[in-house]
Amino acid sequence: MEQGNFLRVALQRADGPSMGLWQMVPGANVSRALARVPGVDWVVIDCEHGNLDDSAMHEAVPAVAAAGASPIVRIPGMESWMIKRALDSGAHGILVPLLRTAQEAREIVKAAKFPPQGTRGFGSPYAMERFSPMPTMTEYLQQANSSLLTIVQIETQEALNNLEEIAAVDGVDILFVGPFDLGNNIGHPIIQGIVKPELREAVARVLEVCHRFGKKCGIYSTSGKQAREYSKAGFDMIHVATDFTSLQFIMTQEVNIAKGREGTEKGGSY
Repeated sequence: MEQGNFLRVALQRADGPSMGLWQMVPGANVSRALARVPGVDWVVIDCEHGNLDDSAMHEAVPAVAAAGASPIVRIPGMESWMIKRALDSGAHGILVPLLRTAQEAREIVKAAKFPPQGTRGFGSPYAMERFSPMPTMTEYLQQANSSLLTIVQIETQEALNNLEEIAAVDGVDILFVGPFDLGNNIGHPIIQGIVKPELREAVARVLEVCHRFGKKCGIYSTSGKQAREYSKAGFDMIHVATDFTSLQFIMTQEVNIAKGREGTEKGGSY
């Protein structure tokens, strides 16, 4: 089952960062289109800020998995029932926003794991079908704890203050930087694409601590150019583009070209 988790396999290969995309627009066709992009290992199904409710999530997860990428669900909060719904849909991992403390990280891991490591209930008939080869229910129960990914977002001042303790939590696989909220929460927001030195230093510290504790580090970028910069910096999991903003950008570009206007470059620093 572990080999059916495309993101986990990509991280284990350690031959460069794993790249992925973000889904905010509902629809299985959108999911498939994103998952089929060459070089994409995973798609985040964004139930925090995206227009995806529980039903849309249950459509997106199998569509992404069937197209050959790992569906990773960003849940709206860190409540245990949200974790259960995401994993029961067959998600290969969860992305939990706005983490603050190591104790919260431990509670997230507990909710994501079957006993004895955790408290996750067993009973979904869907989860097994999101892996190839498809495990039996017994195999899923036995292998899920070591195969699924628990990813927490570092985007608060409290998380920075507790960074070493969070990175030390057993069962947390990836610490994922959310630059926009992190900038807001440390008093150095990204304004008009400008990233202040204090935010750059905070991001660099997250990367250093992750690797020192043997964890993987992910980050959200706004363009392929910026993703390449993060790749050179040593990040392990890098977001490249989001469906809604990319659609707006490419349509604007094509209309500008049609009207003889000069196009704009996608993404700067942010």
